[in-house]
Amino acid sequence: MLITVSGPPGSGKSTNAAGLADRLGLDHVSGGDIFREMAAERDMTPVEFNEFAEEDPQIDRDLDRRLHEIATTRDDLVLESRLAGWLSADHADFRFWFDAPVSTRAERIAEREEKPVDRAKAETERREASEKKRYREYYDIDIGDLSIYDAAYNTARWGPERFIDVLVATIDAYDPATDEGKAPIEGVSYDF
Repeated sequence: MLITVSGPPGSGKSTNAAGLADRLGLDHVSGGDIFREMAAERDMTPVEFNEFAEEDPQIDRDLDRRLHEIATTRDDLVLESRLAGWLSADHADFRFWFDAPVSTRAERIAEREEKPVDRAKAETERREASEKKRYREYYDIDIGDLSIYDAAYNTARWGPERFIDVLVATIDAYDPATDEGKAPIEGVSYDF
């Protein structure tokens, strides 16, 4: 089973994807972790690295190629990244979108990265604008188009343990006999 988890920064992707993978006995791969490692290798913050990626498209393409390859060749996995749902093409069994109010997301990021909330919020908004522009330019992906996802959740409504219960219940309730088809991924240029 391949499950993708996507959403904006601070939406709870990493926490909940890891918890879901653990609960289901699946592997977990985090695009955000890979991105942060790439930034650290260059002594940059994720925001600085995002802005650098605007100037060097190969950074996004390298990360996205790697995630696309994982999504299309592996199984028994929860793949989590901003574009995981899109990059999985039609290979994902479930595509989830997580979100939360920007104030909540900024608080989560501020706590994780030990910085003031207002700074986290400003950086997050810059980062989102940067990524939105690049995804459209590189792959013709509208990150705001949630039509490809099987379910979208506001993660601020549940704590992590309860939210994982919600996700597991969603997966458990799935009946292939009544499945009328997942949303296809169309019009995307996987030009890595």
